[in-house]
Amino acid sequence: GLTFSLCCRWADNFVAQGCGGSKEHSFQHPFLQAVGMFLGEFSCLAVFYLLRCRAAGQPDTSVGPQQPFNPLLFLPPALCDMTGTSIMYVALNMTSASSFQMLRGAVIIFTGLFSVAFLGRRLALSQWLGILATIAGLVVVGLADLLSKNDDQHKLSEVITGDLLIIMAQIIVSIQMVLEEKFVYKHNVHPLRAVGIEGLFGFVILSLLLVPMYYIPAGSFSGNPHGTLEDALDAFCQVGRQPLIALALLGNISSIAFFNFAGISVTKELSATTRMVLDSLRTVVIWAVSLALGWEAFHPLQILGFLILLMGTALYNGLHRPLLTRLSRGRPPAEEGEHERLLGGSRTAINDTS
Repeated sequence: GLTFSLCCRWADNFVAQGCGGSKEHSFQHPFLQAVGMFLGEFSCLAVFYLLRCRAAGQPDTSVGPQQPFNPLLFLPPALCDMTGTSIMYVALNMTSASSFQMLRGAVIIFTGLFSVAFLGRRLALSQWLGILATIAGLVVVGLADLLSKNDDQHKLSEVITGDLLIIMAQIIVSIQMVLEEKFVYKHNVHPLRAVGIEGLFGFVILSLLLVPMYYIPAGSFSGNPHGTLEDALDAFCQVGRQPLIALALLGNISSIAFFNFAGISVTKELSATTRMVLDSLRTVVIWAVSLALGWEAFHPLQILGFLILLMGTALYNGLHRPLLTRLSRGRPPAEEGEHERLLGGSRTAINDTS
C-alpha cells in the first residue's frame, strides 16, 4: 500500500511529450492507472492456482478444492471497486499524497453506518465516539489543505475537489465492503481467488470503458491535451518517450499484487492493534517522503488531524479496552473486536491499497 501511493505520485510528477507532437505535460491518466491496479489484482488469481497446483494431494490446505459458487457474485463489489478506485486516482492528481492517505480514514464512518443499516450490527459507544473523532479529524485535515500554501500544480479549487472526491470514494468503498460481507464471505471463497476474480471483472470492464472515455469531454478534470476523460493513446506515447513512467506503473501493478498476497498471508495473524500501527506508519512514511521530495508543503494542522484520526481509529477498533483493563486491574477483555470482518477482519477491502 505504501509503494502504491508513492508510485502513483511518482508517475504523476513525470512530464513527457504525448502523441502528435503535443507539448510536454504531466502524466495524468487516472483511469489507465486504475486498469493497472486491476491487473495487479488479477495476478492474484494466477498465484491462487499456482498454490493450488503446488498443494495438490494435501487435503488440509486452504487452497484445496472449495465449494462451488457463482463468480457473478463478485460483479457488484468489483463495480464498486472500479468506481471507487478510479475516483481516488482522479483525486490523487488534485491533492497531496498525505491528505489522500489521511482522508481515506473516512471509510470508518460510512462502513459503520452501513453495517448498522444493512447488516443489522449494533455499534458500541466507543465505536460511535470513534466515528465522531474521525469526522473531527477529517475536518482538521481539510482545514489544513485550505490554509496550506498551494503549489503550481494544485490550485485551491483542485485541492477542495480532490478532498471531496476522496470522501465520495470512501462511501463507495464502504458499500463494497458491506456487499462482500453480505454476499461473498458466506461462500468461503479463498481471499486470493476473490481478489483475482474482482480484479478480472475490473480489468475487463474498465479496459473496455477506455474507448468511450477517449471521446467524452472532461473540461477542467482532463489532464491530457485531447481534453477528454481519458486518453490512453497519449499515455502510451508518454510512456514511450519517458521509460521511467513505465517503471512507476510497473511498481504500481507489482505493489498491488504483493499487497494483496502478503496481506492475505499474514493478516489472520495480526491483531487490530498491529494493523492500526502499520497503517499509521504507512501514513507517516508517505507524508515524510512527500515532504522530502517537495511534493507538498508542511502544515502543523495536519499533525493534529492525523492524531485525531488515529484516536478515532483506535476507539472504533476497541484498542482502548486493554488500557482500561490495566487501569482497573480487571481480567483481559474479550477479543471479539480483533476479528470483526468490517475494518478489522481477516481481509480488508480489495482496493485498500494506499
